[in-house]
Amino acid sequence: MSRIDDLIAEYCPDGVKHQTLGEIGEFIRGNGIQKRDFRDSGFGCIHYGQIYTYYGLFADHTKSFIDPNLAEKRKKAYKGDLVIATTSENEEDVCKACAWLGEEPIAISGDAYIFRHHQNPKYISYCFQSELFQSQKKKYITGTKVLRVNGDAMAKIHVPVPPLPVQEEIVRILDSFSSLEAELEAELEAELEARRKQYAYYRDQLIRDCPSIRWIPLSEISENCDKSRKPIKKEKRIAGKTPYYGASGVVDYVDGFTHEGDYLLLSEDGANLLARSMPIAYQISGRNWINNHAHVLRIENANLRQLVEMYLNSISLEPYITKGAQPKLTKQRMETIAVPVPSEDYLSRIVEMLTKFYALTTSLTDGLPAEIEARRKQYEYYRDRLLSFDELAV
Repeated sequence: MSRIDDLIAEYCPDGVKHQTLGEIGEFIRGNGIQKRDFRDSGFGCIHYGQIYTYYGLFADHTKSFIDPNLAEKRKKAYKGDLVIATTSENEEDVCKACAWLGEEPIAISGDAYIFRHHQNPKYISYCFQSELFQSQKKKYITGTKVLRVNGDAMAKIHVPVPPLPVQEEIVRILDSFSSLEAELEAELEAELEARRKQYAYYRDQLIRDCPSIRWIPLSEISENCDKSRKPIKKEKRIAGKTPYYGASGVVDYVDGFTHEGDYLLLSEDGANLLARSMPIAYQISGRNWINNHAHVLRIENANLRQLVEMYLNSISLEPYITKGAQPKLTKQRMETIAVPVPSEDYLSRIVEMLTKFYALTTSLTDGLPAEIEARRKQYEYYRDRLLSFDELAV
């Protein structure tokens, strides 16, 4: 038997008690820290938007600081507490949790909660990632554009609570697996980055060698169709065959449609605007329903639409992104992005050549990106298996 099997046989042979978070701890709401309060040094703090933008599952130092006098009036997280972002425009970022492992207390902003408990903090942080937790949180999320969940709702979510020795062994295994997965992913990311640079060099050379290139803002080559977007809360969607699009692709299938035809979608918000782990521009056709997390552009020329998609996915948009709690590409800034537009004689040839090379570096179903995604899914599978227990009969 494995070490974890031995511990389960010793400490919980008849199953593990599942308890609500409210039964094993308390939720404390953060308060009143604005980004304008940040300073280069002082009392460590975490703003809620930083939890899903900069922090992972655990942290022992902060990115930001505030005046110690201000910190005296703010709620604080102590070693072992979880810090939870409870507001976002993206569902996946709601209830994003980070275990604070630093020795010194830190101040916590509003729209974040502290979860104080007596379990292994890493174990609880892993639980917040699990499919069991994620499936429960969805029914407690409120709001349409800005999504929220409060402490009373989170307190109703239940998780398996094995004895501490079992929690510690699960953490040891997941830490080890996470480290290995991160190392392998870093190697793949480095290789992918090398290929992207190769593609960028090839792309730039094609553009330089084209005598008819003009750099034109998106506003002049596209029609913005954002006004027809319509977000729908998950519980109010009627199931159907129409793809329901968000910032990074299809998130559901619904009845009805908001747009019909050929369009280019461009992410409006979300951490992926900076992380770029998924494409931010993608084409759609036919009848589709689009929420308010993606800009909708109509570009009549199919080759030009393809060129714009590949170009936007291959460059950094950081200069155009607002750096609030949630990275955002506003309509006004988006429309100022200049793209290379060749004459019709060169357009089809450039698109054909770039498409072949582009597929090698950005396809989500082939090559290195698919391998990276497979590693992540493998990790998630084993994590959820480790966090699944037979429930103790009452």
